[in-house]
Amino acid sequence: MKTTLPIAQFSLENYHKMIETGLLVDRRVELIEGLILEMSPEGTEHTYFAENLTKKLEQLTQKRAYVRENKPVTLSNSEPEPDIAVVELPRSKYLEHHPYADNILLLVEVSKSTLDYDTSVKKKIYAQENIPEYWVVDVKGRKLITYRFPSSNNYEQTTEWLLGTTIFPLAFPDIKINISDIFSM
Repeated sequence: MKTTLPIAQFSLENYHKMIETGLLVDRRVELIEGLILEMSPEGTEHTYFAENLTKKLEQLTQKRAYVRENKPVTLSNSEPEPDIAVVELPRSKYLEHHPYADNILLLVEVSKSTLDYDTSVKKKIYAQENIPEYWVVDVKGRKLITYRFPSSNNYEQTTEWLLGTTIFPLAFPDIKINISDIFSM
């Protein structure tokens, strides 16, 4: 007979207290639906392609948005650290707190080993939080998957963008990004 034991859930307040006291120092963790999870280490391709897209977004949204790389965002019962978060200005707004859901214009996860997790668990959380647009850079597939128009636990629109195609972020319809630029060497 297999016994299932309850899992300890943590509130944002408890999680922040653990951070403040140094309990989680030198640990790469994030709070996901009340659970403290170890984060996967970044491989070289992951880092390289995340930097490509970050630099492109910073250049294109200059003085219109703040682009954060590998920094927390504070949601209802989670504090993930997406690879890229494009958030509202002014940057000084985040001196006292990480961006909240209503500050977020676009979230991006770069995925190689975590593709299933990013396209299921994280997608569900971001949709529940009403994040307007969520992108997953599929490193192995060399494509971009976009999720738009959140509706409870999911997004109403899912699109896969292949090399050579161009995307326009919802928050910045005048900005275009060629998918090949993300994967350029």
